[in-house]
Amino acid sequence: MSRSQGEKLRLMRNSEQMTKKELADLVGLNYATYHGYESDKSKMTFESGVKIFSAKVFRKYRDWFMFDEVNPNVGQIAPVLAHDKTEGINSDKKIG
Repeated sequence: MSRSQGEKLRLMRNSEQMTKKELADLVGLNYATYHGYESDKSKMTFESGVKIFSAKVFRKYRDWFMFDEVNPNVGQIAPVLAHDKTEGINSDKKIG
């Protein structure tokens, strides 16, 4: 089952223990624009995706975000793997 774009953005942000404002400021997006993406009220533009995945901290999630694939051997992981070191992306642990 694939997660929504907003849900994936939220998982990435929470894994890095960032607020929405911190993420938006880091990648150069307007807060309201980013909030719309994360709440699934609007679809992320290609340009916004480039901004997010150009940030070094989020590059490791690119394949998971786009293709639901991970490849730890080349540094491509799912968000909770970044801190939990567990298999899968479902976790009851609250981060942030």
